[in-house]
Amino acid sequence: MFSYFKSQGKNKHAYTIAFYNLENLFDTKNDPTTLDDDFTPKGRKNWNYKRYKRKLKKLGSVMLQLGAEKSLHSPAIIGVVEVENQAVLVDLVNTNNLKNENYGIVHYDSPDERGIDVALLYKKELFELLHSETFPLYLSAENGERDYTRDVLLVKGNLNGELVHILVNHWPSRRSGEDFTEEKRIKAAELVSSITYKITDETADAKIIIMGDFNDDPTSKSVKNYLVNDTFYNPMERLIATGNGTLNYKRTWHLFDQIIFSKNFISVKENTHSFKYAQVFDKYFLKEWKGKYKGNPFRTYIGKWYQGGFSDHFPVYVYLKKN
Repeated sequence: MFSYFKSQGKNKHAYTIAFYNLENLFDTKNDPTTLDDDFTPKGRKNWNYKRYKRKLKKLGSVMLQLGAEKSLHSPAIIGVVEVENQAVLVDLVNTNNLKNENYGIVHYDSPDERGIDVALLYKKELFELLHSETFPLYLSAENGERDYTRDVLLVKGNLNGELVHILVNHWPSRRSGEDFTEEKRIKAAELVSSITYKITDETADAKIIIMGDFNDDPTSKSVKNYLVNDTFYNPMERLIATGNGTLNYKRTWHLFDQIIFSKNFISVKENTHSFKYAQVFDKYFLKEWKGKYKGNPFRTYIGKWYQGGFSDHFPVYVYLKKN
């Protein structure tokens, strides 16, 4: 299924779907309602307008290249996480690399304490936006109070005339320990599964794309046991089995960033899109090139020390072919 498509050059019927964790894409303004103080000129990280503009330029250059070796188009759809607000997305799509690509934005403010959100960018000539909404993830902290985190974003629209549903996720982190926080990600998986059941109840044989930073690998319990059921296919499981990863933590590679499909994307039918293959975009320029972090994603900060890189995650993307 994959060899013929890979052997060809650029294909006018090839379309890229991508996902990228943008690692703390904050503006320089202090929002008194969120914990964004570090990312201000007077904050711990000395975040300023010059650094902000440099990061936007770097991210835009990466996004333009995703899938460029096969598709004549920049990505039709790009899911993003760790963005502070809609203003930073407007600035991003107006960078020199992206300003002529005609990207629309779907964004809602999440209740996350740090003020980081999920969002979707889409090429207006390839994707017709029909509907969007968010679903809150209700979690409890140890003291019984609500643990505020990112919402799940649902976007419904026509991709080259075919109806698709896209879910963008940023699940709770492992910051307090993988085992201690596992239940939170299982609850996130259960929420996403409930949304997919709602979609299929309303639209028989609905085509669904689930993407995000799951803070778990394709083989983790939350993803493999609670999310990817008989109706979904996770191409990222094959990638991690061959040693691919999107971030490195304590000298171990993980593939938290994933794009998962309903299995009806595998079939080839006229006037529909079929899945071809998935990739981690880990080009040399996106990596640390020396020192103890050599080979890791070239990130914007390590702790409070500014590095001037892109993100602490590599982006992922998949190819769809319009039949």
